[in-house]
Amino acid sequence: MRVLIVSTFEEQGGAAVAANRLMDALNNNGVKARMLVRDKLSTDIAVSSCGNRLMNKWHFVWERAVIWAHNLFSRENLFKVSIANSGTDITRTPEFREADIIHLHWVNQGLLSLKGLKRILTSGKPVVWTMHDMWPLTSICHHAYECTRYMDGCCECPLLRHPSRHDLSARVFRRKKAVLAEAHQLTFVAVSEWLAEKARMSALTGSFPVHVVPNVLPLQQFTIIDRIDARSALQCNEPYVIAFGAARIDDPIKGFGYLTEALRLLTVPGRYQATDIRLLLFGNVRDEHILSTIPVPYTYLGYVDDAYRLSEIYSAANATVSSSFYETFGQTLIEAMACGSIPVSFDGSGQADIIRHEVTGYLARRLSAESLADGLQWALQSRLTPQEMRRSVVRRYGESTIANQYINIYNSITR
Repeated sequence: MRVLIVSTFEEQGGAAVAANRLMDALNNNGVKARMLVRDKLSTDIAVSSCGNRLMNKWHFVWERAVIWAHNLFSRENLFKVSIANSGTDITRTPEFREADIIHLHWVNQGLLSLKGLKRILTSGKPVVWTMHDMWPLTSICHHAYECTRYMDGCCECPLLRHPSRHDLSARVFRRKKAVLAEAHQLTFVAVSEWLAEKARMSALTGSFPVHVVPNVLPLQQFTIIDRIDARSALQCNEPYVIAFGAARIDDPIKGFGYLTEALRLLTVPGRYQATDIRLLLFGNVRDEHILSTIPVPYTYLGYVDDAYRLSEIYSAANATVSSSFYETFGQTLIEAMACGSIPVSFDGSGQADIIRHEVTGYLARRLSAESLADGLQWALQSRLTPQEMRRSVVRRYGESTIANQYINIYNSITR
């Protein structure tokens, strides 16, 4: 069985990391898997790039330019939507021709256009599409927030500057629906039950099979390091350490303001002294001014992609927190748990698949800084051991477990 995994990025962002880890898991479990990407960064011979650098740049710029112009040259929400009006025809590549199954992941920002998607779906090859955000089930948005128009037919999009009955979202919705109407061997996979439920309610994806398969956790890469040694390596001298990481820390959807407010509430008189807590931050930041709002001592480690360094961070931390408005899955949380750190997150999205409230972590009331502070206090006082945390994720997210779930899906659509 030859599987082609298609992703815009090879390593950048959570979806790309998940796709890359899945490729390795499949290859380690008897499936010949390759990856086709727009942006190849490694020397891995199992990963190929498509298109050329100039055309790839053009596809990216043209899509953003159309969105920008449609919004009367406002940059607001420019990267919260994608319209797939330009992209590469991957059906012409040898990797596509040789594959038995096409497995799409995150394919936006100029990799695939709707026209290119149609060519894939009408090629005669079975297609699996893993959803890492809501774009496959909506018209143009990657996260719908409180909007439910995707259930009937997108229009009056709140992410557009001038929403209307016939706005950009309405036009793209009609095009996307026409493309999906021609798909006869398409299966969707959601990385959480929360996302699967959204897909089943969508007017675009609701008629297709929707499975739930979480992301792979490479257990050999994320290991428990002695907490004293980890803290020494990171120069953490405080009694309590909390970790927070994201591809981009100041992305509004990551809810950094809720985290800082929760830390402020955690350090009011009668709780903890601010000097007893250290916050470990990792990820990119565009506006470093936000770091000045942190009410406790902190260490900003920048973007970290080394698994051992991440294991040090997680192992040093009593708790790892996610304050995102929504998480389709919560990759940092299972990585943290594999290293013995207790997860604290908002309820109401994909994290609920990972955390058993007050058993393997804490699910705070959605968008409540007060509840998030309570969750952090619970984690800092918890007697859960690092070994207990690791056991809670080993069987659920290990390579063989996830690879075999996908192999079962592949077998079911190729019979």
